Amino acid sequence: MANMNKTKVITGVNTCLSYFHGWEPVSINGSEPKYSVSVLIPKTDKETVAAINKAIDAAIEEGIAKFGGKKPNKAAIKMPLRDGDVERDDEAYKGHYFINANSKTAPQIVDKAVKPILDRDEVYSGCFSRVSLNFYAFNSNGNKGVACGLGNIQKIKDGEPLGGRTTASDDFTTLEDDDFLA
Repeated sequence: MANMNKTKVITGVNTCLSYFHGWEPVSINGSEPKYSVSVLIPKTDKETVAAINKAIDAAIEEGIAKFGGKKPNKAAIKMPLRDGDVERDDEAYKGHYFINANSKTAPQIVDKAVKPILDRDEVYSGCFSRVSLNFYAFNSNGNKGVACGLGNIQKIKDGEPLGGRTTASDDFTTLEDDDFLA
């Protein structure tokens, strides 16, 4: 089935999730709670990057009315595709572009066979997933640009958990108890 929505993109399989809030909505700085994720796209994934740039252009075209009826200079508006090497001092963002996507409605979260994932420990910041993104123009409170809506998430494979989270088995070894009645 061809994607007829020019502002929608499905990322490649090497996309990594960061700041993953796909199970519960979170309020950022007192704003309305939303489901959100920072999507890390390797700079080597030229196909996904090209699709995103094309979708951003389509969102600008569709949103010309929001920009006062004329096409804005991209350098003068906020853009969703950002450079992790330039904007983040974080090892996970090196060699990646990133997009912050959010939604008021919960994303469907599925496995490789498109079966719903119910175990919340299965999807986390650091796992590799395909993400459906929808780009749209905005003009509110003097801010103009293109933002990104979060669609659905398909987990592809495990990755190194981000944020320094460890498992109990990483932290502890089995202790021998000499006095089993203690």
